[in-house]
Amino acid sequence: MSGTAAGAHEGNTEYGRKKFKRSRSHFTDRITQDGQDGWPVEADRYRLVVSRACPWASRALISRRLLGLEGAISLGVVDPIQDDRSWRFTLDPDDRDPVLGIRFLHEAYDKRETGYPGGVSVPAIVDIPTGKLVTNDFQQITLDLAEEWRPLHREGAPDLYPEPLRDEMDELMEGIFQDINNGVYRSGFATHQYDHEQAYEDVFRRLDELSARLADRRYLMGDTITEADIRLFVTLVRFDPVYHGHFKCNRNKIAEDPVLWAYVRDLYQTPGFGDTVDFDHIKRHYYEVHTGINPTQVVPAGPDLSGWLTPHGREALGGRPFGDGTPPPPAPPGEANEIPQR
Repeated sequence: MSGTAAGAHEGNTEYGRKKFKRSRSHFTDRITQDGQDGWPVEADRYRLVVSRACPWASRALISRRLLGLEGAISLGVVDPIQDDRSWRFTLDPDDRDPVLGIRFLHEAYDKRETGYPGGVSVPAIVDIPTGKLVTNDFQQITLDLAEEWRPLHREGAPDLYPEPLRDEMDELMEGIFQDINNGVYRSGFATHQYDHEQAYEDVFRRLDELSARLADRRYLMGDTITEADIRLFVTLVRFDPVYHGHFKCNRNKIAEDPVLWAYVRDLYQTPGFGDTVDFDHIKRHYYEVHTGINPTQVVPAGPDLSGWLTPHGREALGGRPFGDGTPPPPAPPGEANEIPQR
């Protein structure tokens, strides 16, 4: 199945129908301070490869910005449109990543494991000296950026995975992953009515729970932004442009839920969030790559983007977005996406 950025496949159920299943990350080495897997934390050694279309990659992109790791981990951005040779570096001169020197991300996978049979997914962290893939474990990458990379965080970086909250956060993030992050995919790629309806119910049940949770608190864990907010944001920001129609999650739009719409705009207008979002990449990827769902490859002209910069009113709930820290500085030249004015 093309276009499933963090890896997915269709599996047969006992009823003989195809059902969406997300693949496990195959390369799960970790980059740690002690280098236990052979990959020590080291400035300028690794390159983070992302697609701005992909919600899983967007997690890493936002975390890197908030933590100020731009000077320690370089960034490669692939074309939002894949072909049968995987993610392409066609946004760069000569269609090659200027640091890794490769045209397709699968080349880094091949250097790590010849003949690897699985999909080529983003986010991916590549070892620059060897050109080998280190990890594509999208669930762990951001947690390690928050914890293992602390010595290289910017001054004033927020604590995105605070120790006292981890048990509650882990449970909350698992529900967000199963029912929302992955739930929209299960709805959109379902080939049987029952599977679609089950996923659809999961998505909106969980969204309703989170709307209630956020009614009297600014962020999911209270007064400050955490990893949990990043994981919810990347789906909410794509919901109305893509998941509502393309993935048949159409009970209501996020813009029709006053709490969630205010919450996602609050984050979008926070440095490190909206300036990493590219709605053009998002829409073109989903509508042009998923030909099984959208065979015409026509990309919708809407929705209107002007509402993203309107006042959200969430300041009334108080809170300190970065805790004891500070907002990240502007993104390095060439990395920031311009927030649309209309």
